Amino acid sequence: MDRLPRGRHGLSPEFVARNQRERLIAGLTEVLYEVGYQKTTVSLIGQRASVSKSDFYKHFGSKDECFFAAYEAAIERIREQVQLACRREAKGSWPARVRNGIASLLSTLAADPAIASISLVEGLRVGRGVYDCYQAAVDGFVASLRDGAPDAPGGGGMPAATDEAVIGGIASLLGRRVLAGEAERIEQLLPEVLEFALTPYLGTIEARRIISAG
Repeated sequence: MDRLPRGRHGLSPEFVARNQRERLIAGLTEVLYEVGYQKTTVSLIGQRASVSKSDFYKHFGSKDECFFAAYEAAIERIREQVQLACRREAKGSWPARVRNGIASLLSTLAADPAIASISLVEGLRVGRGVYDCYQAAVDGFVASLRDGAPDAPGGGGMPAATDEAVIGGIASLLGRRVLAGEAERIEQLLPEVLEFALTPYLGTIEARRIISAG
């Protein structure tokens, strides 16, 4: 997020305020990735965003409040990219939509390790309030996975717990890799994550056939 030009620039107060808020959110996300939640301070956030401490408190009442805004922004960015990828395959098969969605998820995380960190690692360390946001995000991805999914073997829909376990398992797997400093290489996990997602619905043999076919 670019800082505003110095001096008189003719920009509206509303634009300036929105720009400052966005820079503070980006600043917290970057600082958090570099030093972790405990060492992230309002001063460090302001320095990274080029926003004064007094202006910080015009937008957020505390570091925690800024964190919540940054966390929600990160989740929304990921959700938008995944949903866009799924829509590109809207008329295709369910496995193709799942592949597109997972590929988009991994590329989004790899392109911005700070986003990966706040959404999959740091967010779970802050407290109950953020965990509720995390669970809501997981539920949203569950709905995307369930849309068009095949019936369970023998007929009937798959248990809701299956969808939740798949999404939760993917989040846990990716979180461990991000924590290990492997966010930039996370796209390499596509075959592994895709097999994990498809196998409960299609079986191992069919899942691997689809993955091999590309």
